[in-house]
Amino acid sequence: MRKVILVQWMLLLAMNSMAWSQEPADFPVRGFCIGAPSSDQVPEFIRMIHEILAPGRVNTLVLRIDYNYAFTSHPELRVESPLSFAQVKSVVAACKEEGIRIIPQINLLGHQSWHSTPGRLLAVYPEFDETPQVAFPEIYVWPNDDQLYCKSYCPLHPEIHAIIFDLIDELVEVFEADAFHAGMDEVFYLAEEQCPRCNGLDPAELFAGEVRAIHEHLAQTNKELWIWGDRLIDGKLTGIGMWEASMNNTARAIDMIPRDVVICDWHYEQAIPTAAYFASKGFQVITCPWREPRVAETEAQMTQMFRASSPEPMAGKYLGMMQTVWSGASGFYQESKKEIPETDENGRSVVMTFRALSKLW
Repeated sequence: MRKVILVQWMLLLAMNSMAWSQEPADFPVRGFCIGAPSSDQVPEFIRMIHEILAPGRVNTLVLRIDYNYAFTSHPELRVESPLSFAQVKSVVAACKEEGIRIIPQINLLGHQSWHSTPGRLLAVYPEFDETPQVAFPEIYVWPNDDQLYCKSYCPLHPEIHAIIFDLIDELVEVFEADAFHAGMDEVFYLAEEQCPRCNGLDPAELFAGEVRAIHEHLAQTNKELWIWGDRLIDGKLTGIGMWEASMNNTARAIDMIPRDVVICDWHYEQAIPTAAYFASKGFQVITCPWREPRVAETEAQMTQMFRASSPEPMAGKYLGMMQTVWSGASGFYQESKKEIPETDENGRSVVMTFRALSKLW
């Protein structure tokens, strides 16, 4: 990995030292990832598709649904006032009209809580918790002293997959999707002492096993699996750290999962060329910025250069870009209508980042 990243850093430096081509970066994936709107914001969200995303040349929308849908298979997992079947169909119709591929997401494995508040899955089914407080109450208090905010479910619980597979199937069907995004980023709790099933097992094997289980389920109906890539990068070896890479021994899972899983490789503060690592391993990869326009521009140029300069089949593994937005859909839409969007104290702006990418696309 170190040699691959060193070579690509050298390419990046060379790229920045020469006059870069101003030709449009017409990537196969010009993506946008955002949380689903609340049920009362659907008309506004549809306007955003027509007025912002389509003119910005977005052709792929990853919509983070989680439990914001009126599931019929497991209504107990619905959030309050979820999106209805009809509302989802109206979003699907808008995307079809604009030629936008829509991919629903549920955060699986990790991200099952927010600090001390469990998400819907663990709130309804606490027995799925990888770190159950009841197992070792004398040593375990939530939230942990490490202040990490996201619990995991136990991937070896015998009842977990029957439930999440039902949810996946419903979303894929109602969104008429040919792919599903399973999240799987920032999985900090795995093979934990508190878990009676995972205790002492290999975190890489556990992570890979969950990817394979979801992949195999989707493959039965010829659906594609997308995941975030951070748990497949060695955070210590690369110096990237525990957030955008793994420090809990899951990175070796990269050699244990199917090569047709699509990797969404997110880096927000620096344009780190780990896409080259995933492509060299045989994966299709999408580079994902957030709110730093200069980082997004560098990542787009880097992706364009990799596609142009790499031999086949590696060149075809670089699918393009996908901006991630972690604020609400309504807030993004309202900010997008401003001539000069607001920035934070460091000059960062998701809207300005979107505009920068749109110009390159």
